[in-house]
Amino acid sequence: MEIIAKIFTDFPTKFGVPRQSGLIENLRGKVIFEKPFRNPDAVRGLEGFSHLWLIWQFSQVQQNGWCATVRPPRLGGNRRMGVFATRSPFRPNPIGLSSVRLEEVEIHPQLGPVLHVLGADLIDGTPIFDIKPYLPFTDCHPEATAGFAEPVFGHALDVVFPENLLSLVPPEHRQALLEILRQDPRPSYQQDPQRIYGVPFAGLDVRFQVDGDILSVREVVPFVP
Repeated sequence: MEIIAKIFTDFPTKFGVPRQSGLIENLRGKVIFEKPFRNPDAVRGLEGFSHLWLIWQFSQVQQNGWCATVRPPRLGGNRRMGVFATRSPFRPNPIGLSSVRLEEVEIHPQLGPVLHVLGADLIDGTPIFDIKPYLPFTDCHPEATAGFAEPVFGHALDVVFPENLLSLVPPEHRQALLEILRQDPRPSYQQDPQRIYGVPFAGLDVRFQVDGDILSVREVVPFVP
């Protein structure tokens, strides 16, 4: 398969990336095609769709072979489930699937078609293998069940973000950052209230602690790779 595009987001690392696409609507990304695919004809008609499927590569996953079971982080990291019953990046083929909202199709004079999307759960620079329109009459199943994953979603933390620290975050990134923190970016098996974590986002390193259901931001500094 050929890489047709890359997506550019505010996440330089995987820490803090939403666990599923669409959970945080305010997250912005740009899909920029590789040179052989910068043909406006290839996206003709795409502007009529509100959502897209992105098929992409877990490009930062390094593995030798594969395992039939994995430890989903949202189950505490100590329960094993079949790899095909999870969305773990550790798969026989490291391929991801995300549904995103299409905000705009821009025709850039140098880059060709640029897709502005919302709600992406991808690291900056993630390679894209394919793009398909989302069809609500076939792709949406309101009656679907979510198996063992169902109980772990819906819980949100209360975020304490002092105004003097929040003011260091560009206004256009504040709402998305608050949603990222409410989703609790920590691995589920880490519950130490004294530990300080850092979410790299939009050029910043947002450092916080979690005690119970309260997340308190302690520091906001420039992110250093």
